[in-house]
Amino acid sequence: MAWMHTGAAIRPQCIHITMTVKEEAMKKFLSVLLVFSMLFMAVGCTTTTTPEDTKAPESTPAPEAAASLFKAGEYTAAAAGINGDVTVKVTFSEDAITNIEIVSHNETPGVSDAALTTLPETIVEKQSLNVDTITGATYSSTAVLTAVEDCIRQAGGEEAVAKFKRAVLEDVEVEDKTYEADVVVIGAGGAGMAAAVTANQAGKTVVVIEASGAMGGNTILSGGAFNASNDDYVPLTQMSESYANSVKQALSETPINEEHAKLIEAVKKEYEEYLASGSTALFDSVNWHILQTWRGGDYEADLKLVKTLCENVWDGLEWLKSLGMQFLDGEFTVTGGLWPRAHKPVEPVGTGFFKTYQAYVDSHDGITMVYNSTAKELIVENGRVVGAKGEAADGSKFVAKGKAVVLATGGFARNVELRQKYNAEINKWPSLDEKILSTNAPTVNGDGIFMATAVGAALTQMYNIQLLPLGDPKTGALSGNIEHDVETRIFVNKEGKRFVNEGGRRDDMTLALFEQTDRTMFIVMDSDTYPTGEELNNFGETVNSLVAAGRAYKADTLEELAEKIGVPAENLVASVTEFNRYCKGGDKEGQVDEFGRTLFSTPIDTPPYYAAARVPTVHHTMGGVVIDENCHVLNESGSIIPGLYAAGEVTGGIHGSNRLGGNALADTVVFGRIAGRNAAAE
Repeated sequence: MAWMHTGAAIRPQCIHITMTVKEEAMKKFLSVLLVFSMLFMAVGCTTTTTPEDTKAPESTPAPEAAASLFKAGEYTAAAAGINGDVTVKVTFSEDAITNIEIVSHNETPGVSDAALTTLPETIVEKQSLNVDTITGATYSSTAVLTAVEDCIRQAGGEEAVAKFKRAVLEDVEVEDKTYEADVVVIGAGGAGMAAAVTANQAGKTVVVIEASGAMGGNTILSGGAFNASNDDYVPLTQMSESYANSVKQALSETPINEEHAKLIEAVKKEYEEYLASGSTALFDSVNWHILQTWRGGDYEADLKLVKTLCENVWDGLEWLKSLGMQFLDGEFTVTGGLWPRAHKPVEPVGTGFFKTYQAYVDSHDGITMVYNSTAKELIVENGRVVGAKGEAADGSKFVAKGKAVVLATGGFARNVELRQKYNAEINKWPSLDEKILSTNAPTVNGDGIFMATAVGAALTQMYNIQLLPLGDPKTGALSGNIEHDVETRIFVNKEGKRFVNEGGRRDDMTLALFEQTDRTMFIVMDSDTYPTGEELNNFGETVNSLVAAGRAYKADTLEELAEKIGVPAENLVASVTEFNRYCKGGDKEGQVDEFGRTLFSTPIDTPPYYAAARVPTVHHTMGGVVIDENCHVLNESGSIIPGLYAAGEVTGGIHGSNRLGGNALADTVVFGRIAGRNAAAE
């Protein structure tokens, strides 16, 4: 990989101006003379006043004080480390960070120690985020830096973040840089790294530009659920009457168009063949995945893109395994996934994806990773996108050029102004202001969308914004969620009552949560999946550690649990009793759950019992730049913008009005690989 310096920017030095002794003496003399003059005027002059003259003179405005950099106080944020969230508390004066405390973490002892001790001390000492990560503890270091950055943003906004990213030691020289490669990838999240690795596998050199200090993006903050199915896979999950009812319900609907009718017929034929086979394993197929994805987004998605996703995702799963990524056996239903087809990585949260991608980068030539560098503008030459330029955290400028560009910068869930603007077009959500937190990484603010539209890219369905009912009440993050799968838990409000189909769509669940007291609910389950309390949740946390941190509650009886979470015991007991009845098939044939739930498994009847509070959180923006099945970015007239590809959450039209849980990571791999392969062919 070739890169070269194109110039250097040197920080200006301080200039000290001193006064001579004579000048200082003259200054003192003039000051004394002024005082005596004022005394003379006050004593030697008298004035006759009228009633009007007695009015108090208008006061002269005092000089404006310099604006404070921060709103002083303590702020808390969390970011994903290697084994779950690292939560930090940062204390600010009006112009500085005075202390950083690691509140909680689940990092590996020994490996992460320096990142959790030395790094906070260095940030405070240097008053800068522009500090080196700890070798061997990159993920833990990045978690600390990301969480501290979030706290700086809370206390002082983007201006303060920019100041701390640029803050460096005095007299340090920074250099502008140019990077050259066959393919330029903007964004080192799931889609960007899938594109980079794929392009490199095709024999091309790649430069990856990433705004943060490490690869990961939103993917590393996820629960890791990866939806994938094919027509030959035999699930370990057993078919049940409730699953059968879901299939029958979808197949009985009146088709909205010819494409829908064809899809229903295809699934119906497959389901009849399945029934004739006598199999007791869960029914699934590519067409069933397509139908559920399209139907789950109210048929608003581009069906060609839905088919591209579902028809290629199994190959994507096998590709990840070929790179060394490991998955647990079996499948599960992730919240809002509607079907048990999510595959769970062995590594917690999304770390497995990036351990895999990092291992590839480390063992192959031709991929240059450029961190702490934010792309601001796409470079167009002779009508073709050939690169990007922007600014690094140290204040230097950079240019990255190639034969093609893959845009993989994520959505805009962290951009409050943008999400409010587009939500206003349909007013689906009661509010998306700053009080509604987000699961997303701080860098996910719509930069890629702005860059794409500046070169003529078309946008689609920007108003389709997904919220989850599963946010941490303090941070909005998904960590701390005690559930393992959908079938074994319920949601209750502050009155201890169920209020929604917990196996339904994400938007339906979250809209229902907005209507509950304090927009707060509790996930309630038993110890089926936590027999010792040391088992890990989907985010690499033990339920014992969550209880110890006050993020979850544990009790030997439902009555005791109700007391701990502050809900009426009789209501909680009734809610659990009703759920258990449906787990066992109900009291009489044909009886259905009052909220329409069809996903049930084991009853909640094995103490100890657990509960954890959750709130609405902005999770995914389904709108974005328009792409075709080959990931070309299209302009307003539907024509390809030469040299520009896009993948991941920066794109729109794949998920429609509501994304199925487990489809996002599938999206990053499928479309990231397509974008990387086609960009490499330029």
